[in-house]
Amino acid sequence: MSVQSIARPFVRQTRRLNTSTLSSSSPSSCLASSSHQSFAHTSLQQQHSLPLRRHGSTATSNQDAQSSALQDLEAASSLASTSTPAGSLPKYDPVARAAKRNRELPPSRYKFRPPKYYRGPLHPHQPPPPSDPSSRLFEPGPFTLPRLQQTYESTFAPDLMTLAYVHYPPGYEAPAKSPRLRPWEGPSPYYKNRPLRGPRGADVLRLLRKPITFRNIPHIEKITVHTMVKGALDDSAHLHVAGMVVQAITNVRATAHKTKKSVAGFGIRKGQHVSVTAELKGEDMYHFLSKCIDVIMPKIKDWRGVKGSSGDSSGNIAFGFSSEEVALFPEVEVNYDAYPPRMIPGCHVVVHTTATNDRDARLLLSSFGIPFYGKRVN
Repeated sequence: MSVQSIARPFVRQTRRLNTSTLSSSSPSSCLASSSHQSFAHTSLQQQHSLPLRRHGSTATSNQDAQSSALQDLEAASSLASTSTPAGSLPKYDPVARAAKRNRELPPSRYKFRPPKYYRGPLHPHQPPPPSDPSSRLFEPGPFTLPRLQQTYESTFAPDLMTLAYVHYPPGYEAPAKSPRLRPWEGPSPYYKNRPLRGPRGADVLRLLRKPITFRNIPHIEKITVHTMVKGALDDSAHLHVAGMVVQAITNVRATAHKTKKSVAGFGIRKGQHVSVTAELKGEDMYHFLSKCIDVIMPKIKDWRGVKGSSGDSSGNIAFGFSSEEVALFPEVEVNYDAYPPRMIPGCHVVVHTTATNDRDARLLLSSFGIPFYGKRVN
């Protein structure tokens, strides 16, 4: 049933009412009633025609909604760059601003002085780390790495980790090890509650060797160059020349040491300066070791290498140069006339590594190019 068939009876009924009222009423009342009936008739038609508009003009209403939504948008985007007049922004002049200030800022506002002494971790005034430019221990650089250090990081370190690799299959359990310290066994009453004693054959426990991984690959910590000058007992000039030579070949200021006690057999008195030491770290350490390997050791005649028994069982290897071999260093050779030949001293070189035994330390130095001969002692 359509909406028009429903609306026809209402229209006929209103027409009958209109004709009856027109015939029985006055002209003025007829005019009022006719206007009221026409308004009711139009409202009724609008009420019955609403469903037709709602279902029939859906596309038109969507277009109207879109057009109204577009009208609600801004004419220009807020993210778009707008041109600002040149004179609208105030100029910032730091010099003029500082001149207007009545007093200067306190030094603590723009200066930081680290403490001269370290007073412990609980002190409120802590020094900055050495990498901070404001630290007293700050050293700029390194700007370029030594060639030996670059070769170690790119080649030697991966090779050492591969050579020392030990594969354990899944589910492997390490066998139980016996205790390193032995108890006192026997009927003696003096063995009761006595501290444990050391292993057989030695009273000092060796360092434990951990499996080498990428976290603990052996590397060089520092190098110590030491010389004992016997001529300094009679003439201090020997000690001065030894200090100059050690400082020239190491690029580190040498330190003189006093004797702690008197030894009558050697003619040594307490308090005499008889030795010189230089401790190398970082870039100077790699430069000195590369000079020894590439320049000095190939020049030594009939040199067999470093003894395989040299070492302290803790990863530190020592070797030495005679006075003739020290004269082969380029820093001494180029200024040979500045040093009296009889006063040029020999020296001991101790290479300190992070290895915990001599075997790993020799493996590290062999990769650098230092040969070893004789019986290997681990």
